Amino acid sequence: MSSAASRPAAGPFDRGHTDDLMAFLMASPSPYHAVASVASRLEAAGFRQVEETAAWDAATPTGESAGHGGKYVVRGGAIIAWYVPEGAAPHTPYRIVGAHTDSPNLRVKPRPDMGAHGWRQVAVEIYGGALLNTWLDRDLGLAGRLTLRDGSHHLVDVGRPLLRVPQLAIHLDRGANDGLKLERQRHMQPVWGIGDVHEGDLISFLADEAGVDAEDVSGWDLMVHPVEAPAYLGRDRELLAGPRMDNLLSVHAAVAALASLAGRDDLPYIPVLAAFDHEENGSEADTGAQGPLLGNVLERSVYARGGSYEDRARAFAGTVCLSSDTGHAVHPNYGERHDPTHHPRVNGGPILKVNVNQRYATDGGGRALFAAACERAGVPWQSFVSNNDMPCGTTIGPITAARHGIKTVDIGVAILSMHSARELCGADDPYLLANALVAFLEG
Repeated sequence: MSSAASRPAAGPFDRGHTDDLMAFLMASPSPYHAVASVASRLEAAGFRQVEETAAWDAATPTGESAGHGGKYVVRGGAIIAWYVPEGAAPHTPYRIVGAHTDSPNLRVKPRPDMGAHGWRQVAVEIYGGALLNTWLDRDLGLAGRLTLRDGSHHLVDVGRPLLRVPQLAIHLDRGANDGLKLERQRHMQPVWGIGDVHEGDLISFLADEAGVDAEDVSGWDLMVHPVEAPAYLGRDRELLAGPRMDNLLSVHAAVAALASLAGRDDLPYIPVLAAFDHEENGSEADTGAQGPLLGNVLERSVYARGGSYEDRARAFAGTVCLSSDTGHAVHPNYGERHDPTHHPRVNGGPILKVNVNQRYATDGGGRALFAAACERAGVPWQSFVSNNDMPCGTTIGPITAARHGIKTVDIGVAILSMHSARELCGADDPYLLANALVAFLEG
């Protein structure tokens, strides 16, 4: 662990960053909302959207020009953003912060209207490795996007109590406290009213909420989310509880870091934010880290600046990616589940994730690079490795390294209750991470 002070000696972010994170979490109940939130922040910093279908050259006013500036590409629940300093060469390497916009939750099925015994329910499918019991007896909203017949997408967010997954009373399940068994199909379908079930009711309701005609809705990507706001916790408010910190905490830190560098033309690298969708179910999607989106954007940026394949190869060879995803803080009630010599603590600064079987992509060189960035930022950091008797999770780091041949280092913030509907982190760690990311991106 670094011996740096528990607060950054210098950097653009302080506890106000954590306050802003809370607002970002509430504004981002789905990956599509998260991308819209990121895009709005980038626009405020002077970035402009580039369409994938447009030509990226100096002759197109809406395209990526050979000059400098901030650009971003949106595809579904993913967003790639980058800032080209004035005078950057075609072979200038990138500094990338990778993250993901999705979180485990309950997602609406194609035929959502169902019910039983006078209850109206919504048919849902389990997305990712959700900690199912945390979704019980909780006030839930519904968010996502509606797709119209003309192909346009409209965001919708019912951010008030609408749904609930009711748990069976202990009087009818006397062994519940001895080990709760939840069947995904039978026990996780939320209620949203009483009465007869009519096909089309849910989508009609959501169309009204979005201000569109229900007859025009031909597709949807909808998910359940807890409506309780994030909150500081503890005697000294040193903890933060909230939804979707895995992994919107990293997305928020990365966009804040990138936006802070807009206008900096002394940068030796091109800073990049790559926020992917579908990490929680393997990243195998056109918007996931296994897809071609990041590589396409980086390559097209090289070529738009007049570069060749040789320039592309040189740029990628000098590129480094920090894959930022939440990790496990040591649990006070389950200390034996952690490695005995690695106990990451909340408010101890970001964690460096290591796994020799390449579940994480960090190597010794990556460790040195990350340590140097934290030292420049005055930010403490910690190491994480799994107990040998426990399987190790993974994230987008190894995927990015293998797919693009880019040196990648896996990092993150240590939290408790990962994959719960409501997770817990240290209130200082979000801004400590953001300051470390600034130091990394500016080189």
